Amino acid sequence: MNSVTEAELHAYVDGTLLEGSRSGIEAWLASHPEDAERLRAYAEQNSLLRSLYNPILDEPVPAALLAVRPRAWKGYAAAAAIFALGLGLGWLVRGILIAPQMVPLSLARQAATAHIVYAPEVRHPVEVTVDQEEHLVRWLSKRLGTTLKAPKLGPLGYDLVGGRLLSGPQGPVAHFMYQDARGQRLTLYVSRQKGEPRDTAFRFSQEDRVSVFYWVDGDFGYALSGEVRRDQLLKVADAVYKQLNP
Repeated sequence: MNSVTEAELHAYVDGTLLEGSRSGIEAWLASHPEDAERLRAYAEQNSLLRSLYNPILDEPVPAALLAVRPRAWKGYAAAAAIFALGLGLGWLVRGILIAPQMVPLSLARQAATAHIVYAPEVRHPVEVTVDQEEHLVRWLSKRLGTTLKAPKLGPLGYDLVGGRLLSGPQGPVAHFMYQDARGQRLTLYVSRQKGEPRDTAFRFSQEDRVSVFYWVDGDFGYALSGEVRRDQLLKVADAVYKQLNP
């Protein structure tokens, strides 16, 4: 394939491309790593957004809407059509105006969403496993433009599983995963936080079933997530903070 259009790339990542065209796109991506990385980031963003907003589809329709007279639904239908058109236009221009950013989310929500997506994975929870820890830390440090560390949490019962590179609203994200003897997992999310307050104080957030302790230090934000009690997570978060800021 000599070249591909932006529309074809978006159709590929969205799963709407005709079957006969997929091989050509895949051949293009194999020889164009920058496009492949961009589409990988789009796919991760789609997954994160679906995990965040799909549960809303199962929520019951508010009684106030059910009580609206039939004639009023015409107005709602028109508004919905305009809204859908706006979404469609926004999707078409996302590669021009906002790629590769995603809907702005708080640091805690970003971290919790990534935890929900990857912590349950059995076969592929991480990209690089702990047996390549030195390579993992060096790779993620290079991508984030800083010197990272993978905290040692063995004394608290958690061993490093490995990590992966994610795409966040402000660029690359380092995502480290830990696991205890029972299989309980914690994840450490590290991302740039441009324009955010440089407050190193711990903050706590309960994002659905995921507990998150997070803080911003310099140009980077750190968030430790897990489906554990707040007091348990605080002990680990304190250990992480002390190792990152000796």
